[in-house]
Amino acid sequence: IVYIILILMSIIWLIPFFCIFCESFRVECTYQVGYVWPKQWGFDNYINLFTQTNFGIWLRNTFITAVIVAVLQTIFVLAMSYGLSRLRFKGRKPLMNVMLILGMFPGFLTLILLYKLLSSWGLAGSNAMWGLIIVYVASSGMGYYVSKGFFDTISKSLDEAARVDGATRFQIFYKVIIPLSKPIIIYTILTAFMAPWGDFVFASYMAHGDKNGMNVAVGLQNLISTPSSLTNNYTMFCAGGIIVALPVTILFMFLQKYYVEGVTGGAVKG
Repeated sequence: IVYIILILMSIIWLIPFFCIFCESFRVECTYQVGYVWPKQWGFDNYINLFTQTNFGIWLRNTFITAVIVAVLQTIFVLAMSYGLSRLRFKGRKPLMNVMLILGMFPGFLTLILLYKLLSSWGLAGSNAMWGLIIVYVASSGMGYYVSKGFFDTISKSLDEAARVDGATRFQIFYKVIIPLSKPIIIYTILTAFMAPWGDFVFASYMAHGDKNGMNVAVGLQNLISTPSSLTNNYTMFCAGGIIVALPVTILFMFLQKYYVEGVTGGAVKG
């Protein structure tokens, strides 16, 4: 009975994605219709998306932002998590509590301030990508919770043995802990990659209507922002949604084992 319920829930959950997939290949018209299965199939929407819009620029901006943020944020999160898990120093508990409290405030409270600041540095509009990278990475160390929980499960005797052999803290972290932390590293990379890949609110504010500074989420929304553009670009919008979803779907399919291990391994009291 449980499996039947789960299968039914999965089918219901997949229906919208199936509809978008079919719409992306419909070429007999570009507007919304009352049926799902296209009368005429083709790749026109995908071709027009790259030739008639700035989708290539949006995709490039999003990819570069997501990759840089994933690399830097992973380094900062793992370093912060290891330090809080292994080191005992004055102010450690207050620091963790402060970061926990700050994390409860929604990020959009600082939208205006961040935009004014980054705009004065020339990091908004067409250069919004670099401003977004700075903001995404700046507070990444505050997301240490899951990674710290994972490091807490690794025996401290390994650190002590390495210290006896003359290893430094960095050598212990790089040569002992990191090789044992593949699940949490992959989990951190995936979550760090997902945030800028699907961000809309802050990316829209930073781009400020400049099409060269938009990411895919903002650019695709811009395609259907008016009734006339919705009529002319709806099928292209669906094609863009399929392209955007594809890389993340492939990543999760191949790395879901490590993703689950990272979540469950970090879900311990530290």
